[in-house]
Amino acid sequence: MELVPVAEGASADIFSGVLTYNNLGTGGMFGGILIGLLISELYIKLSTIKQLQINLGNQVPPAVAKSFNVLIPVMLSLAIFAIIATLISMTGTDLISIIKNFIQTPLKNIGTSLWGTVILYTLGNLLWLFGIHQSVIYSSILEPLLIINIQENIAAYAAGEAIPNIINVSQVTSFGLLGGSGSTICLLIATFLIGKNAATRNVAKLSAVPGLFNINEPVLFGYPIVYNISMAIPFLVVPVVGIIISYFATALGWMNPCVTLVPWTTPVLLSGFLATAGDWRAVIVQAVVLVLGVLIYMPFVKVNDRVMERQAAQAEEEDDDSVFDLD
Repeated sequence: MELVPVAEGASADIFSGVLTYNNLGTGGMFGGILIGLLISELYIKLSTIKQLQINLGNQVPPAVAKSFNVLIPVMLSLAIFAIIATLISMTGTDLISIIKNFIQTPLKNIGTSLWGTVILYTLGNLLWLFGIHQSVIYSSILEPLLIINIQENIAAYAAGEAIPNIINVSQVTSFGLLGGSGSTICLLIATFLIGKNAATRNVAKLSAVPGLFNINEPVLFGYPIVYNISMAIPFLVVPVVGIIISYFATALGWMNPCVTLVPWTTPVLLSGFLATAGDWRAVIVQAVVLVLGVLIYMPFVKVNDRVMERQAAQAEEEDDDSVFDLD
């Protein structure tokens, strides 16, 4: 790094050869993630090469020996990326800018569009139906892009500028995760209203308080949602309805865009109010989504009750048959 002294009142461009603030903010976040993954993979590969390990003998404590074994792979990994960064900087750009322009921006434009978000988020929820956490798609692909969007909104709001992104992480969590993945707080309310199966109602009672804070593992595995065809359609559809309604409500000016990053555990209605920096209209939109979600879940709750009753009857018949077989 070179520091260039300037006279009083001169231009503020006094640094050269340093990482700019833009690369330390949201603009460099995706590049940092990608570079971190690549250098980690390179280090793992290099650390498996025995020729690069330093053998200090058996008399050295194992902890000390292991630290020396990875010394050369660490140095080589850093050196390789440093050389790459140096070569790229000679062309007048840098590695993070290349990643931002050719990878991050295209992915962001596609992934955080309305339909891109709907497709990716639905695919993530689809994994839950097979017992796989949706973070495989959401947290690793979609969420980083949505976080970039909310950071841009926060910066624009603080500067008094127009808000650039309707789709962002706060918008998706506040309107597409009512009670957790699949907007399962709508399922709990529907179960309390029309559910007749004792088992599912008990699960709903136990899940009510965690559900208020968007923690819905008791519902996913206890109701259950996992491997339950009866619940597949509303589990995938209700979050999509929430995202689409909030998108068009924002686009039409019926509520303010989301400009704050709210914790995902923030309860329903309060999350919409906080995410939009205190817009009461967002609470109404969230309430509309909640009511529609309950209405969508209701017929499937009835179907699930019938399936549960049939399964219970079959289990009783099998128990009776087994008793006769023993006799």
